[in-house]
Order: sequence, then C-alpha cells, then structure tokens
Amino acid sequence: METKMTNGAVSVPSHHNQPSVDQSDRLVPINLRQTGPTPVEMLISTRIRKSPYWHLSMGAGCWRAEVYNRVYHPRGYVRPEDGGAMAEYESLVNDVTLWNVAVERQIRVKGPDAEAFVNFVITRDAAKIPVMRARYVILCNENGGILNDPVLLRIAEDEFWFSISDSDLMLWLQGVKVGQPFDVQITEIDVAPVQIQGPRSVDLMVDLVGPELADLPSYGLMEATVAGLPVIISQTGFTGEKGYEIYLRDATLHAEEMWNAVLEAGRPHNLQVIAPAHHRRVAAGILSWGQDMDAETLPFQVNLGYQVPRAKEADYIGKAALERARAQIEAGSPPFRKVLVGLRIGGRPIDDYAPDFWLVRPGDGGDPVGYLTSPWWSPELGTNIALGYVPVELSAVGTPLAVDLPVQYAHVPGSPVDAEVVEVPFRPSVNPNTRERLKERGLDSAV
Repeated sequence: METKMTNGAVSVPSHHNQPSVDQSDRLVPINLRQTGPTPVEMLISTRIRKSPYWHLSMGAGCWRAEVYNRVYHPRGYVRPEDGGAMAEYESLVNDVTLWNVAVERQIRVKGPDAEAFVNFVITRDAAKIPVMRARYVILCNENGGILNDPVLLRIAEDEFWFSISDSDLMLWLQGVKVGQPFDVQITEIDVAPVQIQGPRSVDLMVDLVGPELADLPSYGLMEATVAGLPVIISQTGFTGEKGYEIYLRDATLHAEEMWNAVLEAGRPHNLQVIAPAHHRRVAAGILSWGQDMDAETLPFQVNLGYQVPRAKEADYIGKAALERARAQIEAGSPPFRKVLVGLRIGGRPIDDYAPDFWLVRPGDGGDPVGYLTSPWWSPELGTNIALGYVPVELSAVGTPLAVDLPVQYAHVPGSPVDAEVVEVPFRPSVNPNTRERLKERGLDSAV
C-alpha cells in the first residue's frame, strides 16, 4: 500500500476493518475498532480464581469487576448514580482508601542462586537491592519487549517476591530456569496484598502496626503483625499519594481477620473501600501493563529507559536487543514508530474507563496517527489528561493534536477535540515514583 505524509507523520490508508494508524512495527496490531461500551454479564465460574478477599469486596459493595492475572478483580464500589469512580477518587486524595489487589499474585524465587537468577531476568541490577527493600523492575523477552513490570521485594538474601502485573510471569520464570544451572525454587505463594492509599494512610498504618511504621522509607519493607497475623508491609502503591501495601501470609486462611482489622483501624480516618485508582495513577504517569505497554513494547517507548542501565555488566534476557535499540535511538533511527506521551485533552470530563483505544489525529486534521491508552479527567488541572501513543515525530512537548472522543465526552459529536503533548507526570506526586525522582536529576531517559 502507498503511504503518505501528514505533518511529518506516516499515514497509511484505512483497512475496511481498522483505522489508518500505522502499526507496521507490530506483529499483532492493537485492535483499534471503536465498538464502544458492550454491556455483558460477567460469568463467575471456577475457571477464574476468586481471591481470598473476593467475598469481602462483595460485602463492601463491589458492583463490577474484570479479570486480571486470571483472578476476578473488583473495579467499582461507588455506583455511577452516587458519583462512581470520581467519588472514589475524592476519598483517595482527601482521606484514605483500602484496595483489594490480591490479583498482584506473589511469585517467590528462593534458593542459593536466587540473586543470580533474578539478576538474569530483570534489567536492573538485583545485587544492588538490599534485604527488606523493594524495587520497581521490568522483565523483557529476547527482543526487549516488556513481559511484566512488577514490584520486586527482597525478603532475604536468598528470597525474592515478584508482585506481578497482568501477565503470567510464573510460567515464564519456570521456563527460563529449565536447562539453566540456577539452584532456586520458583513457586506462587499464598500471600495476598491490599493497598492502603491516601494522605491519611500513614496515620491509619501507625494505628494498625505501631509508630515505627512512620519511619518506613519509600520502597522500604518491614515485618509486622495485623490482628496477630504475620505480614510484610511496603511503602509502595499505584498512585502518587502516600501509600502502603500489606502482604498477608497464608491469606486464604486469614483474609477476614486482616481485612476487618484494617476496616476497624480506618474508622477514625474516614477509610473507604475503593477500586484501584487508575485516574490517579495516570496523573502520576504510572503505567499499566496490557493497557499502556505489552510484550511488543520496548522500555524506551514508554519512558522506562532508566530501567536499562548502562552500568550493569551481568548478562540478562533482552540485554543485547535493548543495547542495540538504544544505539539506534542515539543514532537518530529508533526501531519503533510510536512513543507513549502525556496529552492534555479538551472535551467534557472523562469520568470512567474507556472501552476503546480512542484515536489521535494531527492537530490540523487528517487520518488517525495514534491512540489513547489511559484517559481520565483531572479535577486538579481542570482538564482531561491521557497517556497515548503518537508517532515519534509528533511527540515533542507542545505539539498540537486532536482526539476523537465518544459522543458523551465530545464538545461537538463527531468532531475531534483539541489536544496537546505535555510533560509527564501531569502534576507533582506526594509520593514520587522512581522515574519522577530520576527525572528531577535528569536521569530518566536511556541511561
């Protein structure tokens, strides 16, 4: 097919089943059909796992869910007629919230060669992670594609937990070990986390486990008890707010005791049970695997270049491909067509999850050239914001674009709204993530 140029961006003719967005650098294109909401009833069966907290989420008012890591995942508590996801957002940014995130399945790597094995599968240097500290990490395939972006907890010299995002990492790790001389055991363990997020989270947690909690640093770990039950606590979370995660051991046996203890400790702090706050993580520039990136995405496309250190001497899966990609980028010929950027977007407030990857066009019109992955309304900024993919040549901050929004969000139905590429994060975080901290030092690119 013949291609044409629009504002410097490559445009391709529309296929009758797909928009004209160039995805020639992907083996499996993103499905960009605009099908809109498709209401269906979720079938609850034994093929998908119920987490230890599933019934407790139902008791807290959960009315919708999806599947994440082959586990049913609560995704809404406040009904739309009562404010929906934006009402949950208010609790997060003003008080404190409890999230059921047991879908973050815990994959343990344990044994004499645990550090060496972990160092072989992550891009960062596992030897630099102290005991009882955590790190945000990525694992890549041989082509450099991102397979998972877990929080990695180092529980002991010979024990690591991968708190995984939405891909079946245990099977990958077990497959990597086959035929390799690593003396480790790789298993899923009966540990299920909850998140405590919001400005009053430290007060709740001090009441729950004691004053020493207040000294826990970002990505620090501590052992504690909740309702007499052993837990690991980390200062981590899926927001830019202050927050913690509680990893309950033997969770299948003790979920009720811990959950109810958190509820009781949270009463004086106006604790609310809510779904994971994707609207807040978008503002912080935190990525969601499967939504903002996948196994065909290179770290350099999504502001994760800092996860590919130049100084790591040890070999790891994907190292050769990533170093080759970085050299191509520095030579001005990146091995990809699109990069993830932040966008400020017009239109009416986007107050719920997008059912499609909404299309992005050049600012002066023309065929679609990209798509949004994570759009939401920002009350603090008074505008819609989003993460989305655009051609490299249209990715500079300040570049004008346009976005096709559904009827309920567009100013004029059928007409694109104005958009502009902006810096990420969209607003300062109370609890900055690693990339934000490195960005302040100018180290968030392909370091």
